[in-house]
Amino acid sequence: MRIVVTDHNFTGLDDERAAADALGASFEVHQAATEEAAADAVRGADVVLVNFAPITAHVLDALPAGAVVIRYGIGYDNVDLDAADERGISVCNVPDYGADTVADHTLTLILVLVRKVVQFDRVLAAGTWIAPPALAPIRAAADTTVGLIGLGRIGLGVVARLRAFGFPVLAFDPFIDPSVAGGHGIELVDLDALFRRADVVSLHAPATAETHKVINAANLRRMKPGSFVVNTARGALVDQDAVLEALESGQLAGAALDVFDPEPLPSDHGLRGHPHAILTPHAAFYSEASLAALQRLAAEEASRAGRGEPLRCQVNRPRAATPLPTASAAAPSAPDRN
Repeated sequence: MRIVVTDHNFTGLDDERAAADALGASFEVHQAATEEAAADAVRGADVVLVNFAPITAHVLDALPAGAVVIRYGIGYDNVDLDAADERGISVCNVPDYGADTVADHTLTLILVLVRKVVQFDRVLAAGTWIAPPALAPIRAAADTTVGLIGLGRIGLGVVARLRAFGFPVLAFDPFIDPSVAGGHGIELVDLDALFRRADVVSLHAPATAETHKVINAANLRRMKPGSFVVNTARGALVDQDAVLEALESGQLAGAALDVFDPEPLPSDHGLRGHPHAILTPHAAFYSEASLAALQRLAAEEASRAGRGEPLRCQVNRPRAATPLPTASAAAPSAPDRN
């Protein structure tokens, strides 16, 4: 049995290596950034742990039927699910490793935007002074309606934090049970109403055909002048050029983005250095605790895959495939490839 890490940004891989050792599996580590490099890395592997490497149909062709691909993280848009289904390959994610951390980061961005902390800081950092009304309007939390697109684990976590500060909350999520939303004191509305009524729109939805660039020029025009946008979900949900235009026109008073499309954000993009944009480098997920949980949960999923047990977080429905080889048929341990 072979377990392969296609790419990672961790300081170590102790949990993953321990899982491979317990299975008697070989363990290889790569830093594949391209399709060809990923295909070479995973060729013949039984379990693949992937961070950002593109897992395309071509890459999946290098895997045997019955293989398992585990994405480090919540999103899995770098994995071709349809191709995985066709080839009998299971795909898993780790949806619950850092929901609280992302919710914390989201609340931080909302507070910093609404209170205009960055604008005040930049004035003082330049050696000058400003009277607070110069950046008006600055609304109290109770007068600032936040509209969430998506009410999964992270979205509901953001709601709990917003409630503690007194923000009214609207949400759009066609998949949530209305009784769950009601139990959290959330008013469910359609997407048009959300854009028209919210002072802050915060994104917590997956990247799908339906959510692609949901923050676009048309929807930004529906928002109140001087509103805010926050994205800690997926970069593909936002038309970054439309956000820049809305900031320039004053339609948006501010935008806080943690994820981008493409990523990294091009160095010459107008959002970089814009006085009303707050940018963080895909950091919302990060804390020492959340990172440790991500690797531990991914390694546990790899162990289940290697033992042929039911997978905890499978996200696709592959065609029937042959089972993974047993530990007794495993290949001898191979050195890491860094």
